[in-house]
Amino acid sequence: MEANKPSLLYLRLKKRIYMRPEQHVTLGQAARLLAADAETEQSLKQLILYEHKKADGNRVVIDLLQIVKAIREAAPGLSVEAYGDPQVLVMIAEKPVKPRIFVLILSWLLLFFGAGLAIMNFHTDVSMKEVHTRIVELISGKQIEHPLWFQIPYSLGIGLGMVLFFNHLFRKRFNEEPNPLEVELYMYQENVNAYVIADEMRKKSDYDQTRGGSDG
Repeated sequence: MEANKPSLLYLRLKKRIYMRPEQHVTLGQAARLLAADAETEQSLKQLILYEHKKADGNRVVIDLLQIVKAIREAAPGLSVEAYGDPQVLVMIAEKPVKPRIFVLILSWLLLFFGAGLAIMNFHTDVSMKEVHTRIVELISGKQIEHPLWFQIPYSLGIGLGMVLFFNHLFRKRFNEEPNPLEVELYMYQENVNAYVIADEMRKKSDYDQTRGGSDG
């Protein structure tokens, strides 16, 4: 590296991190770093960006400009190249929330019977029984009131189709492609993160304006 060439730090913020109350967040926790030498990189990973206080609540947003300011104060000759999201969302919790078995079982039962009723109501609306009877009559030439040899494979096919659609059989995945439910959950989480960050930034902006007005 040339002597007159400034050192460069590549920085990519994480979307969301977790911490315990009244602890601090370091740069290494909030972002991925890549510096010209390992010593600088390890030193910057220990740089404290934020110390939690009870008055701050259970979520805080650390802005990229706040991070760049802290880096330049710690290493004035360092140039920063930032990529990715401009904020990192910090969630404060005493301990990870464990799933409650009773609520999980109740939710599973509600979804199971709700999905079953939805399928049965759909079949009733489109007169699926009459359709099956007519199809069997066209194939066999006989009119059968309950064509089970046709209806049972059809019912099994619905279940198999749902398994293939969601790409899951209990904990087994058929391939690495995300299923539609995982995509929807990901989009939901992204929207929640975007809303929380925007809301926290708005609160911080309102606080700064109020503080500036009172100081004036």
